[in-house]
Amino acid sequence: MRPVDVVAKLWDRIEARDWGAVGGLMAEDAVIEWPVSGERIVGRDNFVAIQSEYPEGWSIRVLRVLAGGEDSEQVASEVEVPHTEFGVFRAASFWTVSEGRITAGREYWTDLGGEHPPEWRTKFTEPI
Repeated sequence: MRPVDVVAKLWDRIEARDWGAVGGLMAEDAVIEWPVSGERIVGRDNFVAIQSEYPEGWSIRVLRVLAGGEDSEQVASEVEVPHTEFGVFRAASFWTVSEGRITAGREYWTDLGGEHPPEWRTKFTEPI
């Protein structure tokens, strides 16, 4: 499976709550970093546990999955995750895939509207 397909399958399997298949896409010693919250997830089992224990009420909409090239091990993805209780989140994720398994990732999670632009920028921008 191409690296870009591995990442697309990851989001598909997370959405399906197929935790065994999620684990099958991850290297045992995968390291995933969440810089916004200052967390590092070490190991496949910890990553799967965090995903499976997140409070229900969410779904995932994949906005894009992009590879650095046909055979590149570097893949980027963007997803939107609406949650019935917590609001809408977005994640920009940067993955490294080797031999069909995710070995590393860096994800930037944010909630839509969670950050307000400074007043001085408003004359240059418009709301999304």
